[in-house]
Amino acid sequence: MLLSVENLSVSYGRIKALHGVSFQVDEGEIVCIIGANGAGKSTTLRAISRLIPAESGSQMTYMGHDLLAYPADKVVSQLGISHVPEGRRLFDNLTVMENLKLACFARSDGRQIERDMERVFSIFSRLEERKSQKAGTLSGGEQQMLAMGRALMSARKVMLLDEPSMGLAPLLMKDVFSALKEINQEGTTILLVEQNARMALQFAQRGYVLESGNLVLEGASANLLANPEVKKAYLGG
Repeated sequence: MLLSVENLSVSYGRIKALHGVSFQVDEGEIVCIIGANGAGKSTTLRAISRLIPAESGSQMTYMGHDLLAYPADKVVSQLGISHVPEGRRLFDNLTVMENLKLACFARSDGRQIERDMERVFSIFSRLEERKSQKAGTLSGGEQQMLAMGRALMSARKVMLLDEPSMGLAPLLMKDVFSALKEINQEGTTILLVEQNARMALQFAQRGYVLESGNLVLEGASANLLANPEVKKAYLGG
């Protein structure tokens, strides 16, 4: 088991966002969490990344390490967990290349950085064409590619993806998910949260269904796609 989350509870003031959520991700897997807006999907990823505090009784371990003992920057630099947040959160006034280089702040392996940069440009050829262009002037799809490229440049072992399809045209969406499949095949474990349930379940091997801060269903993606409750709630019948 690579990542284990047990009894994860998170609150925003008096509002309980997660109610004792438990799940796991094995090395090399693609796992998705689906659910409606406000279900707690983004909160789950932010808690794993240590961007928000978990409540007493929550337990999260990664490769045997207690995640709760790590601040957010060490989750990236020491553990190799990269987070592509909803809305991309790029540095709009910096170029594509500058955004990618900033992701290497904790790295000293110059040759590997060069190889990773070449790999990013081989997966996302549009980024190489626009490497001197400011991030804020890119299209939505190109910005999503840059956000994922930045995560790749942080020497990641695990990639957390928050709504990667948001705002993308169908063709660009397919391009993004194809690139993610390639990234996974090269050894990166992927945990994504996604409102487009059909796309997520077709992409992932396993899935969890989150409702109002509670995990209510889990299983192989094919089983969830065939589940009448999932069909009715998330797949349009």
